[in-house]
Amino acid sequence: QVQLVESGGGLVQAGGSLRLSCAASGRTINTYAMGWFRQAPGKEREFVASISWNGGRTVYADSVKGRFTISRDNAKNTVYLQMNSLKPEDTAVYYCAAVRLRAASSRSDEYDYWGQGTQVTVSS
Repeated sequence: QVQLVESGGGLVQAGGSLRLSCAASGRTINTYAMGWFRQAPGKEREFVASISWNGGRTVYADSVKGRFTISRDNAKNTVYLQMNSLKPEDTAVYYCAAVRLRAASSRSDEYDYWGQGTQVTVSS
């Protein structure tokens, strides 16, 4: 079992930045692809970004490409999502997810483990 705990969410003005962290426990995640997803009120959960087990490949949703950066530190068992130039439409609960022995993936149904989420609110 892998437990995932997100942190770093909060309230920020449009154009600002936040850095989300996802700390894993239970197992080391150096063989896991990791992903970030988000869910806004009244909307379905959507893919944000994913990173392969060794950080060699990253995938982004078009809506965040060029503004968000996913990274990982396997020595710290942690994944990050740096979010710059935030927009009000980025407001959502952000979830971290993990899947073993897979490449970076945008498909939520491929992920085995999920965190509880952290709220990000961007004011205009």
